[in-house]
Amino acid sequence: MTKPKIFIDGEAGTTGLQIYSRLNQRDDIELVSIESSQRKDATERRKLINAVDVAILCLPDDGAREAVSFVTNPKVKILDASTAYRTAQGWVYGFPEINPGQREQIASAQFVSNPGCYPTGFLACIRPLIAKGILPHNFPVTINAVSGYSGGGKNLIQKYDTFHEKQTTETSLYPYGIYGLQFGHKHVQEMQKYSGLASPPLFVPAVGDFEQGMLVQVPLPLWTLDNPPSGEVIYDAIANYFQGEKFVQVAPFRDATVLRDGTFLDVIAVNNTNIVQVFVFANDTTKEALLVARLDNLGKGASGAAVQNLNIMLGFPEELGL
Repeated sequence: MTKPKIFIDGEAGTTGLQIYSRLNQRDDIELVSIESSQRKDATERRKLINAVDVAILCLPDDGAREAVSFVTNPKVKILDASTAYRTAQGWVYGFPEINPGQREQIASAQFVSNPGCYPTGFLACIRPLIAKGILPHNFPVTINAVSGYSGGGKNLIQKYDTFHEKQTTETSLYPYGIYGLQFGHKHVQEMQKYSGLASPPLFVPAVGDFEQGMLVQVPLPLWTLDNPPSGEVIYDAIANYFQGEKFVQVAPFRDATVLRDGTFLDVIAVNNTNIVQVFVFANDTTKEALLVARLDNLGKGASGAAVQNLNIMLGFPEELGL
Protein backbone atom coordinates (compact mmCIF):
# COMPACT_ATOMS: atom_id res chain seq x y z
CA MET A 1 0.00 0.00 0.00
CA THR A 2 1.34 3.42 -0.95
CA LYS A 3 2.19 5.63 1.99
CA PRO A 4 0.55 9.05 1.99
CA LYS A 5 2.98 11.87 1.26
CA ILE A 6 3.18 14.83 3.63
CA PHE A 7 4.90 18.15 2.99
CA ILE A 8 5.46 20.68 5.78
CA ASP A 9 5.75 24.12 4.24
CA GLY A 10 7.65 26.01 6.92
CA GLU A 11 9.23 23.04 8.65
CA ALA A 12 12.12 25.20 9.95
CA GLY A 13 9.82 27.27 12.19
CA THR A 14 8.88 26.50 15.79
CA THR A 15 5.64 24.67 15.00
CA GLY A 16 7.05 23.11 11.83
CA LEU A 17 10.00 21.63 13.69
CA GLN A 18 7.70 20.21 16.34
CA ILE A 19 5.44 18.61 13.74
CA TYR A 20 8.41 17.27 11.80
CA SER A 21 9.90 15.66 14.91
CA ARG A 22 6.58 13.92 15.63
CA LEU A 23 6.10 12.69 12.06
CA ASN A 24 9.69 11.78 11.28
CA GLN A 25 9.51 8.81 13.64
CA ARG A 26 6.63 7.19 11.78
CA ASP A 27 6.80 4.55 9.05
CA ASP A 28 3.18 4.85 7.89
CA ILE A 29 3.73 8.13 6.02
CA GLU A 30 6.35 9.60 3.71
CA LEU A 31 7.67 13.04 4.60
CA VAL A 32 8.61 15.19 1.62
CA SER A 33 11.06 17.99 2.39
CA ILE A 34 12.24 21.00 0.47
CA GLU A 35 15.89 21.93 0.15
CA SER A 36 16.82 24.71 2.57
CA SER A 37 17.95 26.88 -0.34
CA GLN A 38 14.50 26.58 -1.94
CA ARG A 39 12.28 27.29 1.07
CA LYS A 40 11.24 30.63 -0.39
CA ASP A 41 11.13 29.41 -3.99
CA ALA A 42 7.50 29.76 -5.01
CA THR A 43 7.87 27.42 -8.00
CA GLU A 44 9.31 24.59 -5.91
CA ARG A 45 6.79 25.08 -3.12
CA ARG A 46 3.93 25.05 -5.63
CA LYS A 47 5.27 21.82 -7.10
CA LEU A 48 5.56 20.06 -3.76
CA ILE A 49 2.21 21.27 -2.41
CA ASN A 50 0.40 19.82 -5.42
CA ALA A 51 2.38 16.57 -5.41
CA VAL A 52 1.49 15.34 -1.91
CA ASP A 53 -1.56 14.01 -0.14
CA VAL A 54 -1.46 16.61 2.65
CA ALA A 55 0.44 19.88 2.86
CA ILE A 56 0.82 21.31 6.36
CA LEU A 57 1.36 25.06 6.38
CA CYS A 58 3.50 26.38 9.24
CA LEU A 59 3.88 29.90 7.93
CA PRO A 60 2.97 33.48 8.79
CA ASP A 61 -0.53 34.41 7.64
CA ASP A 62 0.58 35.99 4.36
CA GLY A 63 2.78 32.99 3.58
CA ALA A 64 -0.13 30.65 4.24
CA ARG A 65 -2.38 32.62 1.91
CA GLU A 66 0.28 32.46 -0.78
CA ALA A 67 0.64 28.70 -0.31
CA VAL A 68 -3.12 28.16 -0.59
CA SER A 69 -3.13 30.17 -3.82
CA PHE A 70 -0.69 27.59 -5.23
CA VAL A 71 -3.21 24.74 -4.92
CA THR A 72 -4.35 23.37 -8.25
CA ASN A 73 -4.64 19.68 -7.36
CA PRO A 74 -8.18 19.03 -6.07
CA LYS A 75 -6.97 15.91 -4.27
CA VAL A 76 -4.36 17.59 -2.06
CA LYS A 77 -5.52 18.38 1.45
CA ILE A 78 -4.32 21.49 3.28
CA LEU A 79 -3.83 21.75 7.03
CA ASP A 80 -3.03 25.35 7.93
CA ALA A 81 -1.44 26.16 11.30
CA SER A 82 -1.59 29.95 10.85
CA THR A 83 -4.46 32.24 11.82
CA ALA A 84 -5.23 33.08 8.18
CA TYR A 85 -8.20 30.76 7.67
CA ARG A 86 -9.51 29.91 11.13
CA THR A 87 -12.79 31.70 10.58
CA ALA A 88 -12.83 31.56 6.78
CA GLN A 89 -15.71 30.18 4.76
CA GLY A 90 -14.93 26.81 3.19
CA TRP A 91 -12.49 25.82 5.93
CA VAL A 92 -13.19 23.30 8.67
CA TYR A 93 -12.04 24.15 12.18
CA GLY A 94 -9.59 21.52 13.41
CA PHE A 95 -10.79 21.03 16.99
CA PRO A 96 -12.23 17.50 16.77
CA GLU A 97 -13.79 17.59 20.23
CA ILE A 98 -15.53 20.96 20.00
CA ASN A 99 -18.85 19.78 18.52
CA PRO A 100 -20.56 16.50 17.67
CA GLY A 101 -19.71 15.63 14.08
CA GLN A 102 -16.59 17.80 13.97
CA ARG A 103 -14.33 14.79 13.36
CA GLU A 104 -16.38 13.75 10.37
CA GLN A 105 -16.11 17.25 8.93
CA ILE A 106 -12.33 17.23 9.38
CA ALA A 107 -12.06 13.80 7.80
CA SER A 108 -13.92 14.84 4.66
CA ALA A 109 -12.50 18.35 4.27
CA GLN A 110 -9.92 19.53 1.77
CA PHE A 111 -9.08 22.58 3.86
CA VAL A 112 -8.62 22.38 7.64
CA SER A 113 -7.44 25.17 9.95
CA ASN A 114 -5.51 24.18 13.06
CA PRO A 115 -6.83 26.00 16.16
CA GLY A 116 -4.85 28.56 18.11
CA CYS A 117 -3.38 27.61 21.48
CA TYR A 118 -5.30 30.16 23.57
CA PRO A 119 -8.59 29.45 21.75
CA THR A 120 -8.17 25.71 22.33
CA GLY A 121 -8.03 26.22 26.08
CA PHE A 122 -10.81 28.80 26.10
CA LEU A 123 -13.17 26.77 23.92
CA ALA A 124 -12.62 23.63 25.97
CA CYS A 125 -13.86 25.61 28.97
CA ILE A 126 -16.71 27.66 27.57
CA ARG A 127 -18.16 25.86 24.53
CA PRO A 128 -19.97 23.14 26.55
CA LEU A 129 -21.68 25.75 28.73
CA ILE A 130 -22.92 27.79 25.77
CA ALA A 131 -23.93 24.70 23.79
CA LYS A 132 -25.95 23.32 26.72
CA GLY A 133 -27.50 26.65 27.68
CA ILE A 134 -25.84 26.74 31.10
CA LEU A 135 -24.58 30.22 30.23
CA PRO A 136 -26.50 32.59 27.94
CA HIS A 137 -25.03 33.58 24.59
CA ASN A 138 -24.78 37.20 25.73
CA PHE A 139 -22.78 36.43 28.88
CA PRO A 140 -19.86 38.90 29.18
CA VAL A 141 -16.77 36.69 29.20
CA THR A 142 -13.22 37.63 30.13
CA ILE A 143 -10.09 35.54 29.59
CA ASN A 144 -6.82 35.83 31.48
CA ALA A 145 -4.15 33.55 30.06
CA VAL A 146 -0.42 32.96 30.28
CA SER A 147 1.79 31.03 27.87
CA GLY A 148 5.38 29.94 27.80
CA TYR A 149 7.61 32.14 25.66
CA SER A 150 7.87 29.51 22.91
CA GLY A 151 4.41 30.66 21.87
CA GLY A 152 6.00 33.82 20.51
CA GLY A 153 8.08 31.94 17.94
CA LYS A 154 11.77 32.11 17.12
CA ASN A 155 12.30 35.78 17.89
CA LEU A 156 10.85 35.63 21.39
CA ILE A 157 12.60 32.32 22.10
CA GLN A 158 15.92 33.87 21.09
CA LYS A 159 15.26 36.90 23.28
CA TYR A 160 14.57 34.78 26.35
CA ASP A 161 17.53 32.51 25.61
CA THR A 162 19.72 35.61 25.50
CA PHE A 163 18.29 36.78 28.80
CA HIS A 164 19.04 33.42 30.37
CA GLU A 165 22.62 33.38 29.11
CA LYS A 166 23.27 36.81 30.62
CA GLN A 167 21.39 36.20 33.83
CA THR A 168 23.26 36.76 37.08
CA THR A 169 22.02 36.94 40.63
CA GLU A 170 21.85 40.72 40.22
CA THR A 171 19.94 40.64 36.92
CA SER A 172 16.18 40.33 36.81
CA LEU A 173 14.55 38.83 33.74
CA TYR A 174 11.05 39.46 32.52
CA PRO A 175 9.24 36.81 34.58
CA TYR A 176 5.72 37.80 33.55
CA GLY A 177 4.13 40.39 31.29
CA ILE A 178 0.70 40.99 29.83
CA TYR A 179 0.28 42.14 26.23
CA GLY A 180 -2.40 42.75 23.62
CA LEU A 181 -3.40 45.87 25.51
CA GLN A 182 -4.86 47.53 22.44
CA PHE A 183 -7.41 44.67 22.44
CA GLY A 184 -8.75 43.10 19.26
CA HIS A 185 -6.18 40.29 19.49
CA LYS A 186 -6.16 38.04 16.42
CA HIS A 187 -7.52 35.10 18.43
CA VAL A 188 -10.68 36.88 19.59
CA GLN A 189 -12.68 36.39 16.39
CA GLU A 190 -11.91 32.67 16.50
CA MET A 191 -12.90 32.49 20.17
CA GLN A 192 -16.23 34.20 19.60
CA LYS A 193 -17.20 32.25 16.50
CA TYR A 194 -16.65 28.76 17.85
CA SER A 195 -17.82 29.43 21.40
CA GLY A 196 -21.20 30.69 20.24
CA LEU A 197 -20.92 33.92 22.23
CA ALA A 198 -22.92 36.90 21.00
CA SER A 199 -20.08 39.34 21.72
CA PRO A 200 -16.28 39.07 21.64
CA PRO A 201 -14.69 37.99 24.92
CA LEU A 202 -12.31 40.39 26.62
CA PHE A 203 -8.96 38.64 26.20
CA VAL A 204 -5.80 39.50 28.16
CA PRO A 205 -2.85 37.25 27.21
CA ALA A 206 0.49 37.13 29.00
CA VAL A 207 3.89 35.50 28.62
CA GLY A 208 5.91 33.96 31.43
CA ASP A 209 9.55 33.04 31.88
CA PHE A 210 9.09 29.36 31.07
CA GLU A 211 9.52 27.77 27.67
CA GLN A 212 6.25 25.95 27.17
CA GLY A 213 2.96 25.36 28.91
CA MET A 214 -0.21 27.39 29.22
CA LEU A 215 -3.04 28.29 31.61
CA VAL A 216 -6.23 29.83 30.26
CA GLN A 217 -8.51 31.26 32.97
CA VAL A 218 -12.17 32.17 32.48
CA PRO A 219 -13.72 33.80 35.57
CA LEU A 220 -17.50 33.54 35.84
CA PRO A 221 -19.36 36.08 38.02
CA LEU A 222 -22.43 33.87 38.29
CA TRP A 223 -24.14 36.34 40.63
CA THR A 224 -24.92 38.44 37.55
CA LEU A 225 -27.39 35.78 36.38
CA ASP A 226 -31.02 35.56 37.51
CA ASN A 227 -30.69 31.82 38.12
CA PRO A 228 -26.99 31.10 38.59
CA PRO A 229 -25.92 27.48 38.06
CA SER A 230 -24.06 25.72 40.84
CA GLY A 231 -20.45 24.68 40.47
CA GLU A 232 -21.54 21.06 40.22
CA VAL A 233 -23.95 21.83 37.38
CA ILE A 234 -21.15 23.59 35.50
CA TYR A 235 -18.76 20.73 36.14
CA ASP A 236 -21.25 18.05 35.06
CA ALA A 237 -22.02 19.92 31.84
CA ILE A 238 -18.36 20.10 30.86
CA ALA A 239 -17.52 16.57 32.00
CA ASN A 240 -20.46 15.07 30.10
CA TYR A 241 -19.65 17.08 26.98
CA PHE A 242 -16.16 15.61 26.77
CA GLN A 243 -16.96 12.17 28.13
CA GLY A 244 -14.85 9.52 26.41
CA GLU A 245 -12.45 12.02 24.85
CA LYS A 246 -8.80 11.04 25.13
CA PHE A 247 -7.23 14.43 24.61
CA VAL A 248 -9.67 16.62 26.55
CA GLN A 249 -9.64 15.68 30.21
CA VAL A 250 -11.88 17.23 32.86
CA ALA A 251 -10.27 17.12 36.29
CA PRO A 252 -12.35 15.83 39.23
CA PHE A 253 -14.50 18.46 40.92
CA ARG A 254 -13.41 19.72 44.34
CA ASP A 255 -10.31 17.52 44.35
CA ALA A 256 -7.44 19.31 46.06
CA THR A 257 -4.94 16.75 44.79
CA VAL A 258 -4.92 18.54 41.43
CA LEU A 259 -3.20 21.46 43.20
CA ARG A 260 0.40 21.56 44.32
CA ASP A 261 0.44 21.72 48.13
CA GLY A 262 -3.34 21.97 47.91
CA THR A 263 -2.95 25.56 46.71
CA PHE A 264 -1.23 26.07 43.35
CA LEU A 265 -2.29 25.00 39.86
CA ASP A 266 0.98 24.47 38.02
CA VAL A 267 1.35 25.51 34.40
CA ILE A 268 3.66 22.83 32.96
CA ALA A 269 2.07 19.59 34.17
CA VAL A 270 0.88 18.43 30.73
CA ASN A 271 3.88 19.60 28.72
CA ASN A 272 4.97 17.28 25.90
CA THR A 273 1.46 15.82 25.61
CA ASN A 274 -1.53 16.43 23.35
CA ILE A 275 -3.85 16.86 26.32
CA VAL A 276 -5.89 19.85 27.41
CA GLN A 277 -7.13 19.59 30.98
CA VAL A 278 -10.17 21.53 32.18
CA PHE A 279 -10.66 22.51 35.82
CA VAL A 280 -13.79 23.90 37.49
CA PHE A 281 -13.43 25.85 40.72
CA ALA A 282 -16.58 27.27 42.30
CA ASN A 283 -18.05 28.85 45.41
CA ASP A 284 -21.82 28.47 45.50
CA THR A 285 -22.15 30.84 48.44
CA THR A 286 -20.56 33.77 46.66
CA LYS A 287 -21.87 32.57 43.29
CA GLU A 288 -18.45 32.68 41.64
CA ALA A 289 -16.66 30.16 39.45
CA LEU A 290 -13.38 29.91 37.61
CA LEU A 291 -12.75 27.70 34.62
CA VAL A 292 -9.13 26.89 33.82
CA ALA A 293 -7.62 25.03 30.89
CA ARG A 294 -4.06 23.70 31.07
CA LEU A 295 -2.25 22.61 27.94
CA ASP A 296 1.09 22.59 26.19
CA ASN A 297 1.10 25.52 23.78
CA LEU A 298 3.34 23.42 21.51
CA GLY A 299 1.23 20.27 21.96
CA LYS A 300 -2.57 20.44 21.88
CA GLY A 301 -2.01 24.14 21.26
CA ALA A 302 -0.09 23.64 18.00
CA SER A 303 1.90 20.66 16.70
CA GLY A 304 0.08 17.95 18.66
CA ALA A 305 -3.26 19.20 17.42
CA ALA A 306 -1.87 19.28 13.87
CA VAL A 307 -0.79 15.64 14.07
CA GLN A 308 -4.19 14.70 15.51
CA ASN A 309 -5.92 16.49 12.63
CA LEU A 310 -3.56 14.93 10.10
CA ASN A 311 -4.42 11.46 11.38
CA ILE A 312 -8.13 12.20 11.04
CA MET A 313 -7.68 13.61 7.53
CA LEU A 314 -5.80 10.47 6.48
CA GLY A 315 -8.25 8.08 8.14
CA PHE A 316 -5.61 6.88 10.61
CA PRO A 317 -6.12 6.17 14.31
CA GLU A 318 -6.28 9.55 15.97
CA GLU A 319 -3.59 8.91 18.57
CA LEU A 320 -0.79 7.85 16.18
CA GLY A 321 2.39 9.75 16.98
CA LEU A 322 0.79 11.32 20.06
